[in-house]
Amino acid sequence: MTPRTPLTFPPALPAPPATSAALLARTPAAALTPGAAAVVPTRRSLLRASLVGCVALPALAALGACSSRGADSDYIAVITPAHDNPYFKTEADAAVDRARALGYAATAFSHRDDVNVQSELIDSAVSQRAVAIILDNAGADSTEGASRRAVEAGVPVFLIDREINEAGIVQAQIVANNSQGAALVAQRLAEELQGKGRYYELLGRETDTNAAVRSTAFHSVLDQYEGLELAGQETANWDQQEAYTKVETLLQRDSGIQAIICGNDTMAVGAVAAVQQAGRTGDIVVAGFDGSPDAVDAIKAGTMLATGMQPAVLIAQMAVEQAHAYVTGGSTGKREKQLVDCVLIDESNAQGYTLFEMEEDS
Repeated sequence: MTPRTPLTFPPALPAPPATSAALLARTPAAALTPGAAAVVPTRRSLLRASLVGCVALPALAALGACSSRGADSDYIAVITPAHDNPYFKTEADAAVDRARALGYAATAFSHRDDVNVQSELIDSAVSQRAVAIILDNAGADSTEGASRRAVEAGVPVFLIDREINEAGIVQAQIVANNSQGAALVAQRLAEELQGKGRYYELLGRETDTNAAVRSTAFHSVLDQYEGLELAGQETANWDQQEAYTKVETLLQRDSGIQAIICGNDTMAVGAVAAVQQAGRTGDIVVAGFDGSPDAVDAIKAGTMLATGMQPAVLIAQMAVEQAHAYVTGGSTGKREKQLVDCVLIDESNAQGYTLFEMEEDS
């Protein structure tokens, strides 16, 4: 294996004129998210994300000049999986946009679900004196050590979307209520099948806790129906092409499948394409999870049944607002683990969808 090239950065820029104290003084209390551990999403009027630097590790050194803020840093690092997935792109954009609205410099990076890249990005954020890290992590177990290093170095970490197993390491873990959302999707599928039929399940990446949580929730509903039979279960690693290939192979060997339930929408869209290619649209029901634009378009077109929408914008904004509260006041005022309810999207409400949000009256 080729050794990794150490990261290098240009000299730090002078500190910006706004300090954390100044940020606190000019930010109204209403800007911080109130409430308890469980949040139900509604439409928000906060600014949409403008163009954001969405970069992976090779471009990180080139961004050192814009992210290095010196001893009085007001820089927030946003680290997520690859931005070719619209969910991760949306949460990264929303976090950067909210941070900038609060007066911080902010840049989004992608670890591409590589734990080694994630570790280097976190260490780099620490070396650049970031005041906080917003992180959608690359794997629960491997994230604990890197997060602990950051916190011990004085950089608080706020997790979004994917949680870790150990409590007390990071300042917040704000995640969609995957169990609640997946159960909604499974119930909608069971109703569509009238409680009987053979179905196939595509699982997400095994190292991602969300994959197991969603699958468990699917089966907490589907297993209650004696007429529903699980015909097969495979991982497609959250990947559209892998899902397409596996469903294509499945349909060649098993013509009796009536439904496919997927751990995320990226895999569901791949499954929809394979079903269409096989000429089985209308015969096979496909359901997913995330609430991605492609999935909602498929629902509107009648090629996909339903998805469970994770409110990515709200979750990202909550994380930044709590980071701001922690930086300026020493506490988030919230418990560490916070769940945000998902929303079922099907043909009945798909017209009210806006990018990972729903209109209030939908």
